[in-house]
Amino acid sequence: MITIGPLEAADRAAWQKLFEGYNTFYERTVPQEVYDRAWAGFQSGERMHALTAKLDATMVGIVHFLVHASTTSADVCYLQDLFTSDEARGKGVGRQLIAAVRDWAVEQGCSRVYWHTKHDNHTARLLYDKVAENRGFIHYVIPLDR
Repeated sequence: MITIGPLEAADRAAWQKLFEGYNTFYERTVPQEVYDRAWAGFQSGERMHALTAKLDATMVGIVHFLVHASTTSADVCYLQDLFTSDEARGKGVGRQLIAAVRDWAVEQGCSRVYWHTKHDNHTARLLYDKVAENRGFIHYVIPLDR
């Protein structure tokens, strides 16, 4: 049985392993400080939020999300990161994590939940096309060197 819930202090190692898997999938190398900062942010729950999916008490999925203002509607919820372990794929974990974020956003008074994915992430898009509407926007980024 899949259970969805908040991150707990004891989840740190399992969460980081999944988040590392997410970053590896997107071919990113992330320093430990980034994981530490994200973990601290999720623990405070002020700006960033996280949920986990557990299958028989083993963490098999994570989702990270945040709320931001909108000029044309009530606040919106951005689902930033969603990842499931290989062994959990196809078992409804991603769908349940998305549904949990949607429910959370409704409780917060948000007008919508949205996210981005790469155009060639065909496996994820099979799910996304079933649970959300692709509005056809193209995503642009200006990296800021620090």
